[in-house]
Amino acid sequence: MKKQVFSLLFTVCFFLAAPGVNYSQSVPDTIPHFPGKKSEWKGFARYDFDFNGRACRVVCPVKAATGNPWIWNARFPDWHTEIDSILLTRGFFVTYINTDEFNGSPEGVKVWDEYFRYLTTTFGFENQVALEGVSRGGLYVYNFAKKYPWRVSCIYAEAPVCDFKSWPGGFGKGKGSPADWQLILKAYNFRNEAEAKNFSDNPVDNLDKLAAAKVPILHMIGLNDEIVPPEENTFLLVDRYIKLGGIATVVPCTRGKQELEGHHFDIETPSYAADFVIRNTRAFRTKLPVSAFHNYRGGLSESADVFMREKKCRVAFLGGSITFGHGWRDSVSSFIAKKFPGTSFEFVNAGIPSFGSLPDGFRFYQDVLSKGRIDLLFVEAAVNDRTNGYPVTEQVRAMEGIVRQARTANPLTGIVFMYFADPDKMSDFNHGIIPAEIVNHEKVAAYYKIPAVNLAKEVTERINNREFTWEGDFLDLHPSPFGQRVYYESISDLLKRCWEKDDSDAPSLQPLAPAIDQFSYNRGRLVEVQKKNTSDGWSYTPVWTPDDKASTRDGYVNVPMLTGKEPGKILKFSFKGSAVGIAVAAGPDAGIIDYSIDGKEWKSVDLFTQWSGWLHLPWYLTLGDGLKNGSHVLRIRLSNSKNAESVGTVCRIRYFFVN
Repeated sequence: MKKQVFSLLFTVCFFLAAPGVNYSQSVPDTIPHFPGKKSEWKGFARYDFDFNGRACRVVCPVKAATGNPWIWNARFPDWHTEIDSILLTRGFFVTYINTDEFNGSPEGVKVWDEYFRYLTTTFGFENQVALEGVSRGGLYVYNFAKKYPWRVSCIYAEAPVCDFKSWPGGFGKGKGSPADWQLILKAYNFRNEAEAKNFSDNPVDNLDKLAAAKVPILHMIGLNDEIVPPEENTFLLVDRYIKLGGIATVVPCTRGKQELEGHHFDIETPSYAADFVIRNTRAFRTKLPVSAFHNYRGGLSESADVFMREKKCRVAFLGGSITFGHGWRDSVSSFIAKKFPGTSFEFVNAGIPSFGSLPDGFRFYQDVLSKGRIDLLFVEAAVNDRTNGYPVTEQVRAMEGIVRQARTANPLTGIVFMYFADPDKMSDFNHGIIPAEIVNHEKVAAYYKIPAVNLAKEVTERINNREFTWEGDFLDLHPSPFGQRVYYESISDLLKRCWEKDDSDAPSLQPLAPAIDQFSYNRGRLVEVQKKNTSDGWSYTPVWTPDDKASTRDGYVNVPMLTGKEPGKILKFSFKGSAVGIAVAAGPDAGIIDYSIDGKEWKSVDLFTQWSGWLHLPWYLTLGDGLKNGSHVLRIRLSNSKNAESVGTVCRIRYFFVN
């Protein structure tokens, strides 16, 4: 081990945060009722019970901290108990399950997974745990943490075994333990010693995911430990962990008794270890204010005035699948209704899965404005604009078109832009980049002084603040109930603050400003296909359903459809406006089309998408844009060529769309 490594080892680097609130789950600060035998452990109530035939114990605080935080002893639960005692006084639960024979093997990790689920679901324990590994307990805590890093708030270890080849193997500087080495061979189902020596998933190995999750680790060690030599264990693990970006602290315990050849030593500063656990536990971590991710701009005072003045009002939600599904939208609707109890509300769910700004700009009239006067409008298209790859110009024209259509129909319409989280946007923010879709949408929001809530940035920064995790809490870009709650709390906070603002320069009180882009889709409309649109090679089906087993989406099945199957056959569509396109059902047999406007050069576009193999996907394609406002003719013909993954050369048109 080079001397340079030691300069890294003693760099104290872990999250320090003032006491705050736990936002992982709503759990009362009362002690759950545990089964088994009750006794006393150092002045605290202890319960001993069986879980799947294994002896377990839980020691309870007098009063639980918010969220029921806990620390899990991997091994030797009655060794150096000062730290656990301190944590109990701060509201932590302390637990242990006897998996001694497994020594952190995959079978043991499986038992830990089951026990973790049992405590978090049955007793409402926090869904992140602090792990405590003493000596061979290092095998347990690291192997569990590497597999489930999002479940772990921090790791505290004393003289931990980080490589079983060092101990009990004894293949390095350490003395080893032949009897315990045989237990390792048995626990890991190694066929022979050579297989064990070649094992490459000890705690010192494969630390990348744990480091990426920024799980802080603290090791207390004896520098003269001849049983578990630091050079082969802690120093090696910490050196690798720091180089991967992990957060690590090492405390050498040099005072007091040094027994068992340096492996047993006094913990000089138990309060330091307890503070480490506390500071890295959600219940005691400061939550970032949601207001930091809001831009209030012109506010929403006009919508509040309308809500208080009118007896009936209408609120619309325009977006994709995250808007379409239940969760944040229902909670926001309930919040609005309770905020204005004297008003009767109609809530319009105009969310359609897979749709972004382009479809929204052209369907806005049909799906929203046709319902009547809109008093408050929520718009989210940033997630699918990235996925669907809409060009910058189309995004800006579509978002501006939605705003201008809404404000033309009702100058008092309040509008909120929302930017939901997805892994791509989170990666951008973590690399110092503002996602392109948010830049495009913000151009419109800033110009029209529209409030916006940047949930993508909020989720990213709160995960980086270790308030929750993506894998364990948020789960997906379609958020878990926990994630839906995050969205609701942020959006409702923005509404509350906007309605409290006194906005003398609110945009709805001004004449509609000139457009950012003269070709914005301010008069975007859908044109449903009709029988009169048919021509040679193109047929009209009044109620279309697929004859394959591919999935469909509401609004694009059991509806009129114009279908072309013969290559070379031309379909003509006459229209007036500056833009034209088609909304198709792009399924497994989607082909390639050629198209021309006003007899100009033919261009080609492939209708087959990455989802078409299993879904007749509603897909919007702009075929002409920035045209001179007037009469035009669009011609479409099927190409002889096709995507290699497609099983046909078909074009199914649900709508034409024009501006």
